[in-house]
Amino acid sequence: MPGFTLDEVRARTLKERDSWLTVYLVDPIAVRLVRQIANRTSITPNQLTVVALFLGLGAAVCFAFGFWQLLILGALLYYVCFLVDCTDGKLARLTGSESLFGAWMDYVSDRFRVLVCVVALMGGQYRETEHVAFVWLALAVVFLDMLRYLNALQVYKVRREMRSHLAAALERARAALSMLEPEGNASGDATGDATGGGRRTMSDGGEQAVLRHGIGVLEQILRSQNEREARNQRTAGKQPDLTLPKVDLHQEFRTRFPWYQRFWAALNARRIRTHLVGGIEFQMAVFMVAPVAAALFGPWIIGWITAFVGVLLLAFEIAIIYKLWLSTRDFFRVVDGIDGALRFSGPSDGAEEQGQDTGSDSDSQTTVR
Repeated sequence: MPGFTLDEVRARTLKERDSWLTVYLVDPIAVRLVRQIANRTSITPNQLTVVALFLGLGAAVCFAFGFWQLLILGALLYYVCFLVDCTDGKLARLTGSESLFGAWMDYVSDRFRVLVCVVALMGGQYRETEHVAFVWLALAVVFLDMLRYLNALQVYKVRREMRSHLAAALERARAALSMLEPEGNASGDATGDATGGGRRTMSDGGEQAVLRHGIGVLEQILRSQNEREARNQRTAGKQPDLTLPKVDLHQEFRTRFPWYQRFWAALNARRIRTHLVGGIEFQMAVFMVAPVAAALFGPWIIGWITAFVGVLLLAFEIAIIYKLWLSTRDFFRVVDGIDGALRFSGPSDGAEEQGQDTGSDSDSQTTVR
């Protein structure tokens, strides 16, 4: 058996940023549990996923009865379920046993667990009180949970596409610059540019300067973090993914909200993401805090807790969508700028005049495709 140390487990399994609830209430226990499992057993991540699923079903059974003792037991089982669910991904990263099937199992079991638990919790309270509000609460919880995960997947997809387009724009700019630079004139001699001794004649090197500036901007934006992404960018826990360069497309957002960077830095120093109320916090509030509160104060408090955390979840999701919208504006400005630099009109003033005199189409001769 391999002998992993606790520091090795932390370094190889903890995400660069995570939910505050996971950072403070789950990771300190999960890393120690993962170390024991990896060093002393042959348990696989997929087996832990199945265990987490059955623990979630056990919590649902407790919720369905609706008695205050079972509500507390169900909340405890749900916490253990979530702890094991976090452990399977960490074990996969630690042992290098990540798989696409494991990622599928993890995602499907999470969604199934939420669906079963919400039906059981709200159904049990409806049976106890006969208040139809619990039926609407069940529908609201399912809707908000699916909204959170679908939105996260689409935002991730859009950001990857923007990074891919920016990387392609960078390559086009580099190719265009290599065509503009004269052959055998590495020193950038003005005579070679003016006389057409290179691959292409230029009047004053202005086109090269524009392209070099554009390349510099894109290279700054597309800072490669391959080693860090190999460990931290597998957000699905077990799903291997292609690594793309990091892209900073939040310039307009930071301009409008200058305090955000300080807020981000303070949370980032503690490994906490700025999305303070997401799917994890929502589930913990509904399936842990609400059942315990209902056991102590009565079933009516479940509705208030669910409504409160649901509003916070929606607010953070709207903030993410707004930030994504501003990012797309920055994205189009960058891409349009580099594409505009590539669509220069002519090689030199003399060449343009000659093209006009002969009736030739200078654009078709000089535009780099």
